Amino acid sequence: MKIYVIIASLFLAQFSKAQDTENSSIKIWSLEDCIEYAIENNISVKDASLSKTLAEVDYDKTKSSRLPDLFGSASQNFSNGNTIDRITSDYVSDQIHSTNVGINSSITLFKGFQINNQIEQSKILLAQSGFLEEEIKNNITLSILETYLQALYSKESIVTAENNLEASETEVLRAKARLDAGTIALSDYTEAQSQAATNKYNVITSKNNYQQYIIVLKQLLELSPLETIEIAPIDEDLNVMQLGLDKISVYNKALEFLPELEASKLNIAANEKALDIAKGAYLPTLSLTGSVGSGFTSIDENNFVDQFDINFNQKLGLSLSVPIFNKNQTKSAVETAKLNIERAEIQKQVTEKEIYKKIETAYQNAVSAQEQIIAAEASKEAAEESYKLAQKKYELGALSTTDLVISQNTFTNSQQNYLQAKYLNILYHQLLQFYQGNDIKL
Repeated sequence: MKIYVIIASLFLAQFSKAQDTENSSIKIWSLEDCIEYAIENNISVKDASLSKTLAEVDYDKTKSSRLPDLFGSASQNFSNGNTIDRITSDYVSDQIHSTNVGINSSITLFKGFQINNQIEQSKILLAQSGFLEEEIKNNITLSILETYLQALYSKESIVTAENNLEASETEVLRAKARLDAGTIALSDYTEAQSQAATNKYNVITSKNNYQQYIIVLKQLLELSPLETIEIAPIDEDLNVMQLGLDKISVYNKALEFLPELEASKLNIAANEKALDIAKGAYLPTLSLTGSVGSGFTSIDENNFVDQFDINFNQKLGLSLSVPIFNKNQTKSAVETAKLNIERAEIQKQVTEKEIYKKIETAYQNAVSAQEQIIAAEASKEAAEESYKLAQKKYELGALSTTDLVISQNTFTNSQQNYLQAKYLNILYHQLLQFYQGNDIKL
């Protein structure tokens, strides 16, 4: 028997140690940790980074269009009967084996300034891709901020719900004692039980909400579903009550650094270059071509090496192509480019309106949240005092179970309202800081 007790004790000790090790390995993530990690690992950011790399490759390719091309060629031919010798150009009637080798090159000297404009356009698109990447990073940062605060709100809601459950379970015990003593009716006792069950339901709901936000946060961080994380609480001394901001000044600051606006401006510039490229098709194209080559033929009495020396030739030429009529393709391309410029300008105006809407919304919500948190705090304190008095009256038998439940629900709602106002105040304060170019910190 003693052996079994010893074995069981060792097993429990090892299990407790394993649990402690597991709990100690859970990383506590601060908001700054989440933002930094997401910027490095989020797949949307990686996709934007790849788009920027592709733009760099395209820019290098466009710059190389100024360079000449160079091709080598070689052919082996056999002919029988009446034919022209490819090497000597003589008319012969015989079986001929011939070999031809050569190197050809060409370079575009002028193409209606299209090459220069294409290079400039690629450079603009490369810069735009950088701003688009920054926009994605900003969007991920704001998503992290919102999800993190929602998770903190849910986590505090769990504590509130558990405290209410504990209080309601105590009330059930008191109601049971009073029922046994015959001082209350059965309906009062069952109402206390119902309130405890409702509070237990609220605890379960709060825990589920918290886990749902943790799942969203883990997805933004690109963490494994099997990884367990905890989030760090905020500094309770964080002062977000001093707004002291003007929404117009915030808007003007935002226009100076937000990447989506810069990307819109570059989109206009890229479309203007597309117009210049389209107009270039009206102008002629001038190219320089050159080649060197040699060959061997079986009807020549000289040996292979001597023939290659004798037949060595060089060519150099200019090619001019003047557009006269191409079924109005160039005209259509020019008109399309002009319309795309107008569309890009409209898109820039839409972007400016969206930025102003976001800032004005955040500003109005920040003002409202500051007023709400003051009112919610006063309401919570009053409801708490009222609930304490109701508990004392209930203990003395001077208050019904129904009135006690009503008082507790009022206190619970005031707690939830306070938590909601608290985290909304923090959220909108941080958004206004972000739109001014400041770092997000909790």
